[in-house]
Amino acid sequence: MTDHALEPQAEPVWHLTEEEEHHDHGAAGPTILGFWIYLMSDALIFASLFAMFGVVASAYAGGPVPREIFDLKLVALNTGLLLASSITFGEAMPHMEAGRVGPVRFWLALTGLLGAGFVGIELYEFSHLIAENAGPDRSAFLSAFFTLVGTHGAHVTIGLVWIVTMLIQLGQHGLNAATKRRLICLSMFWHFLDIIWIGVFTFVYLYGVIR
Repeated sequence: MTDHALEPQAEPVWHLTEEEEHHDHGAAGPTILGFWIYLMSDALIFASLFAMFGVVASAYAGGPVPREIFDLKLVALNTGLLLASSITFGEAMPHMEAGRVGPVRFWLALTGLLGAGFVGIELYEFSHLIAENAGPDRSAFLSAFFTLVGTHGAHVTIGLVWIVTMLIQLGQHGLNAATKRRLICLSMFWHFLDIIWIGVFTFVYLYGVIR
């Protein structure tokens, strides 16, 4: 009698777990849709910054011109770091789908290191320009340059903080529905930043030097 009395009590616990799992999977669609909407609004911000830069790209106010201050080799190295980080993030996603936490953490950490290298080079470039009297207060061109490139760099820095947070959460909780959902959003954010940087490299640096 005691065994029969205990059997029905285990069943509600199983159903509750099923419902929670179903709720987590059901929340993924609206979350990712909402994040797409955020990315579109962020794209509008960058579009405005690109438009502003295009308007004042020749407003040097007697100050230095792009070919005098931009080091394309350094910028190309920085571009390579960010594009490589997009590849390493892409390597993490199949492991996420397969439920392999260790490889996901490895590729995510490598992505973070490459992103940190990108931010480090960008900070070096900014400090060098300011030391050469080519800071944001020197001309409208430089003001727009620092605003556009700095906004992108701030986004990459936020992405790095997000990566560190995900590494901690993966260590604590593994690849559950919530961490997978957050990794998908982070992947979208990181690849979005790569696309924006290609525009920066082409429109700001490359075109600025060769025109």
